[in-house]
Amino acid sequence: MPARTPIIAPAVANILIAMGKQIHAHRKALRINVTTAAEAAGMSRATLHRIENGEPSVTMGAYLNAMGALTLDFGIIKPAESGAGGINDDHEGWIPARIHLADYPQLKQLAWQVHGTDVLTPAEALSIYERNWRHVDTNALEPSERQLVDALRIGLGEPNGII
Repeated sequence: MPARTPIIAPAVANILIAMGKQIHAHRKALRINVTTAAEAAGMSRATLHRIENGEPSVTMGAYLNAMGALTLDFGIIKPAESGAGGINDDHEGWIPARIHLADYPQLKQLAWQVHGTDVLTPAEALSIYERNWRHVDTNALEPSERQLVDALRIGLGEPNGII
């Protein structure tokens, strides 16, 4: 039985669908049938079919196995290429796993007491914003930092005082 489909952002769903189409097109270009490709990737035909349809319930490992069997390279997008702070218009509402203070000027000013690290967890960042919101110059918030604050507020709770 397939895994339960996780809730994902529409932009991520589109990426998975595009990835699945690329895997399918590459397999067809190599003239490899689905059974052979699935066996080479160590999975069932049904799983490969789900990958080619971009289903989010399939594990990342299965996607990578399918790509490896077809000699496709999986490129990683570096944070510098994805915009300031790792949040951009394509990823609105996303919360980064690690929040780099250098990417968020207002947060960096609020976190002056944090020593020995330049990276915070989302919970730590939300806590700092919540405790010190009265000191934030909301007019000086960059769009990426405003998106971060909104994502933290929505994803981790509605703290008092945050916009």
